[in-house]
Amino acid sequence: QVQLVESGGGLVQAGDSLRLSCAASGRTSSTYAMGWFRQAPGKEREFVAAISRSGGSTSVAHSVRDRFTISRDNAKNTAVLQMNSLKPEDTALYYCAGRNSYYDHGLYLRTYDYDTWGQGTQVTVSS
Repeated sequence: QVQLVESGGGLVQAGDSLRLSCAASGRTSSTYAMGWFRQAPGKEREFVAAISRSGGSTSVAHSVRDRFTISRDNAKNTAVLQMNSLKPEDTALYYCAGRNSYYDHGLYLRTYDYDTWGQGTQVTVSS
């Protein structure tokens, strides 16, 4: 079974950057496609970014595409969400998600595509 642990959240000012990391542990983590989602108070959890198990394919939500990037280091079993030019509306609890993928370039954009979740890391952006 794979476990996911997020880190890197915090309180920042608008325009700042943050780098979220998701460390995966477990026997099958190398076959896992990964994703990032976020949930603001009173709102549904929404897709932010996804990366295939190979790292060769990525998808980023249109709303943050010009500011966020996703990457992974399979040697370290880590997925990273780089967030630049943060805005107050980016304030949310950010979750890392994973699922086994049979395809090197498979991407998964929906919450129900994933069966493994981290505990979340809080990102707060002040204006």
